[in-house]
Amino acid sequence: MNGRTRKGRARGRYSAAPPSWFTRARALLAGALVLGVGGTLTLAAWTDTEIARGAFTASQFAIEGSTDGSTFSEHPSSGPAALSFSVNSSTMSPGATSYARFVVRTTSATNVAGAVALGGATVTGTGLGAFLKYGVRTIPAGAACDATSFASGAVVVPNDSALSVGATGAQPLVAAAGAVVAYCFAVSLPPGTSNAAQGLNASATWTLTATSAS
Repeated sequence: MNGRTRKGRARGRYSAAPPSWFTRARALLAGALVLGVGGTLTLAAWTDTEIARGAFTASQFAIEGSTDGSTFSEHPSSGPAALSFSVNSSTMSPGATSYARFVVRTTSATNVAGAVALGGATVTGTGLGAFLKYGVRTIPAGAACDATSFASGAVVVPNDSALSVGATGAQPLVAAAGAVVAYCFAVSLPPGTSNAAQGLNASATWTLTATSAS
């Protein structure tokens, strides 16, 4: 009996030991896993930055005109340049053609190139504008605007156009008051104009619109 009891007790003590050891082992392993995850989450990365900045200034673009090719200024709608026609424009007769030059360039402060286009005239007066015809050509910068230079110039507005007709193209402009564009206007009262035109008058105002290239 005692032998069996001791043996049974020994067997009981032996059988109870493994669960206790296994539980502790599992707890240690679980702790190791938790510590391992926690260690990964606490790692830090190095950081650095680069900073970039851009500074910008808008370009400038403007044009100015001259009736004599030497004295330039800006002419707004409130103060248009007065063209000096070769024939007295107050005594236009049938068959007469009067010429006038107008020179355009960019201002000295302009730092981009562009182009300028001549628009059709706005006509006021008592009705002579309906009888007048005109044409425009570009001529060399230093040339006088007359029948000779007009005949060899590059066409801007075809001859015998109504005053309201504008150019279909544009002339290039260089920056910083560079090369000028010299226009030669030829305004005529065609031969055979009706007597109904006698004593009438007209005032034509042309607008030149410049656009920068960028």
